Amino acid sequence: MTRGETEITADLVRDLLRDQHPDLADRPVTLGARGWDNQLWRLGSDLAVRLPWATQRADILLRKEHAWVPMLAPLLPLPVPVPQRLGEPSKRFPRPWIVTTWVPGEPADRAPATRGAAAADSLAAFLSALHRPAPAGAPGGEGRGGPLAELRDPAGAITEAADLGLIPDPGAVRAVWDDAVAAPRWEGPPLWLHADLHPANLLTADGTFCGVIDFGDMCAGDPAYDLAACWLLLPDGFIDRFHAAYQPIPDAATLRRARGWAALKALAGIFIGDAGVHGRPGGKPSWGPPGQAALRRLTATGGR
Repeated sequence: MTRGETEITADLVRDLLRDQHPDLADRPVTLGARGWDNQLWRLGSDLAVRLPWATQRADILLRKEHAWVPMLAPLLPLPVPVPQRLGEPSKRFPRPWIVTTWVPGEPADRAPATRGAAAADSLAAFLSALHRPAPAGAPGGEGRGGPLAELRDPAGAITEAADLGLIPDPGAVRAVWDDAVAAPRWEGPPLWLHADLHPANLLTADGTFCGVIDFGDMCAGDPAYDLAACWLLLPDGFIDRFHAAYQPIPDAATLRRARGWAALKALAGIFIGDAGVHGRPGGKPSWGPPGQAALRRLTATGGR
């Protein structure tokens, strides 16, 4: 299944609802967003329909959200999209889809958090609540939240970014990565992770975070993977506040691993941002600045 094989329109969404969830079919349907894996169509004022449109993995991600998010959502201090209905594949649309609650707010890549103390406390409270031992049978992360040493060395990406003039000090980025790989591994139980906390998946209002979306990559693993998000999401000067507010306070090894994950996420954002600036497929110009800010913070003295 690739983009274009099935054109997703408001009429198609209404038809799918009439076939499987007719009590929702008369609500207004408007396009909300097109993401990497799914399209999001608003359904009235309080619901949304998520349909896979671009990747093969989207089917698995949607079923994962439907299975696990309703259990976790009541425990979380920020609003998240909670699956309400499951749509099964049909002749009209040969893939699963879900109906979720709608979470209002503006993506943080377009409206970054500006109230640093409130944002740091909000993000810390969310991750403190989410990071609890995952049950047997919880999904794995396929690299997300696993040992850094098992990943491919990012030397090529660092060199490419330097050659393109996207990063000023490749050696400093390399030092962050090497220190993270040398840190002791996570020895605790696998914890629930959001596992995709980039700026487009955090929503803001009034200068702070008001929601977290897209749990398709949720998995169990090392909390350092999610803790990396603070370097990409918070304004300057509030990383330490986030670390102090997160409970239990992360040890030095976890923060070293988190910095390595943050460097990888920042590099990815920088490449995606550059692709967007030059009009290449998959590019998003708004992803570049958070990535650049994160690398600047990570390579500053003490990584703060």
